[in-house]
Amino acid sequence: MADEPIRYYKPKSDFKLDITDIENFVYDMSRCIKCKGCTWVDHTYMPGAKFMTRCPSATKYEFDAYGAYGKMRIGHAMAEGLLDWNEKALEVIYACTLCGACDVGCKRNLDLEIGLTLESLRVKAVKDGVGPLPAHKKIAENIAKKHNMYGAPHEKRTAWLPQGITPAKKADLLYFVGCTASYVNKEIAQSTAKILTAAGTKFMLMPDEWCCGNTLFSAGLFDEAKALAQRNVDEVRKTGAKTLLLSCAEGYRMWKVDYPKLLNISTSDLGFEVVHLVEYVDAKIKDGALKMKKPFETRLTYHDSCSLSRLSDPWTPYEGKRQWMGCVEPRLKRRRGTHGLYAQPRDILKAIPGVNLIEMPRTRENAFCCGAGRGVQETYPDFAKWAASHRLEEVREIGAETLVSSCPWCKNNFAQAVKAGRGDVQVLDISEVICASIQG
Repeated sequence: MADEPIRYYKPKSDFKLDITDIENFVYDMSRCIKCKGCTWVDHTYMPGAKFMTRCPSATKYEFDAYGAYGKMRIGHAMAEGLLDWNEKALEVIYACTLCGACDVGCKRNLDLEIGLTLESLRVKAVKDGVGPLPAHKKIAENIAKKHNMYGAPHEKRTAWLPQGITPAKKADLLYFVGCTASYVNKEIAQSTAKILTAAGTKFMLMPDEWCCGNTLFSAGLFDEAKALAQRNVDEVRKTGAKTLLLSCAEGYRMWKVDYPKLLNISTSDLGFEVVHLVEYVDAKIKDGALKMKKPFETRLTYHDSCSLSRLSDPWTPYEGKRQWMGCVEPRLKRRRGTHGLYAQPRDILKAIPGVNLIEMPRTRENAFCCGAGRGVQETYPDFAKWAASHRLEEVREIGAETLVSSCPWCKNNFAQAVKAGRGDVQVLDISEVICASIQG
């Protein structure tokens, strides 16, 4: 009896949170029980018979393969050598906004790493020679040649600068503008510069700003994204900036979470603090440096951009052993989306005279993605439009006149849906609302 193994004995296996090897996530894929906690809004917050889901892919395509539970089975079968890539499998993996709703939903129940598994499957698709998709390749080509995802002239990157504002050559705060605010939504970059100036904060730009690489990383082009991350981090370190400020939610997530993930370091090891504009403004309002003066009389609702909310918990590398019942050692602090910027934008909007802030049924961790991010808008534009239209139904349900977000991707996708007749609402970025109020 003494020599018999203990019934729960199981050899410990090594694993780490490294998305370059799908084997690290076989446990997670194999333990998915199809409870669909990844798809439905938490029961505690279920708003009623309408707006019950939080997964855009599963809601749009109405077939299990498109939910996280289907992708886990597809990925598991591939890792076991039972299934190879085909056209439909590739579509299922890429017709997904990687919005993180499934990840935070699963971690209410099972603590499986769904989000990292989905990223790892895209890295595997690239390694296996079937990914990324043609639209992603075009963007990668643009970034390689012009250092921006649109293929626009690199020398015009700072053409957004408003008259009368000149960035400092040296400052503690560096504003990383991003491709979209530099070339498409210049009003966001201009509003941000005016807000910083109004608060009396000197700011500088990168001497030679390049794309953050969001689409490269999202499409599974790990090596290309890593090279860009290393270049950008090195360039910021050279400037001596203590704070890196962004007005784009996707860029914020890249710098705060995915750059550390790509470089196998912790967020705290970057050497500078990464903040979004809403964190900066919220602090300035509360210490009295910024005053919201001009009233904005409107019924307004706020859309939680995924990369500013449930996807923005800081990153810490992990390497350990898995043992009985899936327990891991050393202890792993899971990223549950609880450190997102939920309160700051709402506190800012409440500080503006005349704003009547009303909430949509799905908010914070349960918010429904706008559908534009992580390479979806370029590859599945109909899906992106559908997701924005679906979210606009929620805006219409509560009678809001103005929809505000904190990301140019969200603003553009919602604005296009409104223009196509899918809603009757004013769409603004929060930087524009803040700027209008402080200039009153």
